[in-house]
Amino acid sequence: MPANVTVIGSINMDLVAQSDRFPNKGETLLGNDFQTIPGGKGANQAVAAAKLGANVTMIGCVGDDPFGQPLIDNLKEQGVTNPQVETVEGVPTGVAQITVANQDNTIIVVPGANNHVTPEVVRKHEADIQASDIILLQFEIPLESVHETINLANKHDVKVVLNPAPVRSVELDLLEKVDFLTPNEHELDILIDTDEKNAFYEQNRDRFFVTYGDKGVRMVEQGEDVLVPGYQVDVVDTTGAGDTFNGGFAVAVAEGQSYQEASRFGNAAGALSVSQFGAQGGMPSREDVTKLLD
Repeated sequence: MPANVTVIGSINMDLVAQSDRFPNKGETLLGNDFQTIPGGKGANQAVAAAKLGANVTMIGCVGDDPFGQPLIDNLKEQGVTNPQVETVEGVPTGVAQITVANQDNTIIVVPGANNHVTPEVVRKHEADIQASDIILLQFEIPLESVHETINLANKHDVKVVLNPAPVRSVELDLLEKVDFLTPNEHELDILIDTDEKNAFYEQNRDRFFVTYGDKGVRMVEQGEDVLVPGYQVDVVDTTGAGDTFNGGFAVAVAEGQSYQEASRFGNAAGALSVSQFGAQGGMPSREDVTKLLD
């Protein structure tokens, strides 16, 4: 049976401009292309998991502006089986302003309706959380809602994957309640920014799956450091690569794969995602990932 994955997180419209290079401070450049593309770390991870074969519940909020309903429709079109998305009146949908150049990107996120994914909204979906095999979270919704989700997941003995991005300093008790943490190498330093949290990290390295881009994922297995290598592909657009990894990792863990296998599965999905333009548009199918792994 397919894994049941619940994602609580952001839903954005990505406003993507392509250019030959990034502008300097105060400089205006002519771009090559512009597109509006569904995004948001939560929605991206939900779509990634759905394309990889999971039954996915997506909990979030959009505004009542022209972006809101198309984003809900897109989740359904991308295979998200249970979109539980509220429309907030008088509030803009979240947007991400993305510039793509030199096979890389810069991103500014304006949360909008994502700030209305409150603890009260989370509590409405306790039954969905309880019915899940795994919960996937990020930091593009209010921190108190991340706490509430983790507490409900712990209450019902449901495992939690926390992708701590955009990274922020959090209390140690939040980290202690999470089963899997997936920072990149830069986010890790900010996440464990006190002696107390660094000590927790050293004592619980097996909970941390640190991503290093195309180099792969560093994890600990049976007390030993392991680098699960990435896959080398022709890069078109890196937007959403981390989200695709997290979606793939969560699906594989929910299916009962070993943590090293789950890391490898996520690496393959993330690698394939950068070979096409757009966050969700480049996300691979289960068949594509299986073929690369083989």
